[in-house]
Amino acid sequence: MSDGYAERLRRLAAQRGCDTMLSGVRPESVREQVAALGAVAGDDLPDVYGEGGPVAELEARVAGLLGTEAAVLFPSGTMAQQVVMRYGAEATGRSGVGLHPLSHPLLREREAYALLAGVRAVRTTTAPRNPSADEVATLDEPIGTLLLELPLRDAGFVLPTWDDLVAVVAAARAGGARVHFDGARLWESTVHLGYSTAEIAALADSTYVSFYKSLGGHSGAALAGDADLVRYARAWRHRYGGTLFQQWPAALAGLAGLERELPRLGGYVGHAKVVAEALAALPGARVHPTPPHTHQFRFWLPYPAAVLDAANLALAERERAWFVGGWRDSEVPGLALAEVTVAGPALELDAGAVTDLAARFLRRLPTT
Repeated sequence: MSDGYAERLRRLAAQRGCDTMLSGVRPESVREQVAALGAVAGDDLPDVYGEGGPVAELEARVAGLLGTEAAVLFPSGTMAQQVVMRYGAEATGRSGVGLHPLSHPLLREREAYALLAGVRAVRTTTAPRNPSADEVATLDEPIGTLLLELPLRDAGFVLPTWDDLVAVVAAARAGGARVHFDGARLWESTVHLGYSTAEIAALADSTYVSFYKSLGGHSGAALAGDADLVRYARAWRHRYGGTLFQQWPAALAGLAGLERELPRLGGYVGHAKVVAEALAALPGARVHPTPPHTHQFRFWLPYPAAVLDAANLALAERERAWFVGGWRDSEVPGLALAEVTVAGPALELDAGAVTDLAARFLRRLPTT
């Protein structure tokens, strides 16, 4: 066992033991997760290579929620988006894909878009937000697909306004491009945008959604669009090795998330505004965006990341309280960044309780 894995297990054990939790959720054991699947499992037979069973039920449910002709389950969003970028290149005859420099395909997929999908990145803007209509309209080379990440995680989980989103989609279409939404966190974006998931997805030619990032599933994603896209996606999912013999565990977890977590996400988004305001009042703190666009936002404190993680772990192990973990040093020495996720446990904490928990955390930091 590596030192890094051992340290991760220590953090997970500390989280499981906490009675109070501001950011994130209590990790569940394998036994607990299996028991949760039983609550949504039926008597139907499992899927076979992705056909039938809970997989078919999940695909139909997603297509209904997004208002599309069809949807197909993938083992990962990375795989799903390689397929949709390839589809766009073949459908339009253009290999360029409009991508933000902070988008998931550019930051977190080891150049898979180029090495596997055979497409090339056309960077849409350098601003820490999704591109504007003018920026898309004036790209210096044609693109087959414009990929918009909603929200843009590595800019702080930021979203455009509805009017800006409509305008940028229109600009892409005017230039002959397809539009794809990286909607890994689309479920919680409806509050800020002011429209339903189906109304948002109707703007695009295709949409990808995740089942584990906000819904608490085990893994997996769905790619939704018209019947031609989904037929193509099933063929390429097979070629990528993603048509697994049985996918019902991931499908059941996804169905459980749609049943249990999806209705609660709006409440998480609303409470994130309360949490962010309380955290912003701490000495030297900063949050972005203000107010948060979803139930996640960025949070800075003027200490090294290792010091902040050690204080949070000590608080968890000795006082059974979890503040914020996962700190990383920013480009400014002595200033660290973390992502705050407001979920079910944080709903138990009003602004005063958030401030009190923060004070307990700050007391564990070294004084200068």
